[in-house]
Amino acid sequence: MNTFRFLYAAFVLSLAAAGFAAEPTPQELFSEAVGLFFDAKPLDSARVFDQFVMAEPRAEPELWQRGLTLYYAERFEDGQKQFELHRTVNPNDVENAAWHFLCVAKLKGLNAAREALLPVGDDPRVPMKQVLALYAGKCEPEEVLAAAEKGEGAARRNQLCFAHLYLGLYFEALGDAAKAREHILQAAGPFRMDHYMGKVAVMHAKLRGWSAAEAAPAP
Repeated sequence: MNTFRFLYAAFVLSLAAAGFAAEPTPQELFSEAVGLFFDAKPLDSARVFDQFVMAEPRAEPELWQRGLTLYYAERFEDGQKQFELHRTVNPNDVENAAWHFLCVAKLKGLNAAREALLPVGDDPRVPMKQVLALYAGKCEPEEVLAAAEKGEGAARRNQLCFAHLYLGLYFEALGDAAKAREHILQAAGPFRMDHYMGKVAVMHAKLRGWSAAEAAPAP
């Protein structure tokens, strides 16, 4: 019996040495996918998110993070489907509608994206009402910033981080690289926040080769 245990242990160690390690857990896959995303490696991140969905298919509707990765991996049709699926569990999120818009705009153009804009319930966050109206073609970028300016301290900073991020993404959809860069660098620089979407702005700038140090100082 002792000899058998010794041989079995040696066999397990040989498998590990040969690369037959235990399969990663879904949580490990999710963490790896997010880490790769923020390392500005969206193609690798998307591959790992796909593995996560295969391992945990019931979680797919919740994966807005995967949708962002798919956008940056230029898998726009998959991204569109991900945001449509996420709406089934989160129908009041303007950000979900915005990213869906961005995917459709890349696939079919701005008019098609506006026609396909997902309906959204009540999202009370500032300036999400104005962001949705902007993407629908019903308000101007200045109105988004004006709404975000109302506030003080960290709340105002956070509002302006979101405003500049979604303005930058909007101008990217329009094909205006200069304005996209201007706004993304504001979100990644002077108004940077240490939450998921704040880090998205930083990653966006890194992926596009823009330096947040070049951003104009906050007013």
